[in-house]
Amino acid sequence: MNWIFLALLTASLYGIYNFFIKIASGHINQIAGAVILQIVAALLGSVILIYLKLSNTQLEISSKGILFAILAGVGVGLAEITSFIVFSKNVPASIGIPIIIGGSVVISALLGLFFLKENYTPVHVIGLVSIVAGITLLSIK
Repeated sequence: MNWIFLALLTASLYGIYNFFIKIASGHINQIAGAVILQIVAALLGSVILIYLKLSNTQLEISSKGILFAILAGVGVGLAEITSFIVFSKNVPASIGIPIIIGGSVVISALLGLFFLKENYTPVHVIGLVSIVAGITLLSIK
């Protein structure tokens, strides 16, 4: 399967995820909402993992992989909590979600640049600068 299709599917799922956090934030305590979200995600992942194990799929697991998965879990757990808090402040989805997602793209790209020594072309830099410009414009009242 083409990775671009999978990336766009993932972006769509993240968009839906953030949309429902926005809606839920007005109806549930931020921590409770984040915990429920994480429980549901863990259950879904567990069902898929059990299916893979039962179908004799080779599962590569290393201590380094476990460590980075734990660190990613800490990051996403805190991001979910702060997303609920942001949206409990009546931030419109049309402003908050692009700032959160766009900001995460810029941070991820900078981490890739500095820690993974990834290379960016001038076109990539223009794209990242455009995201920062968009975040700035969305932040103006």
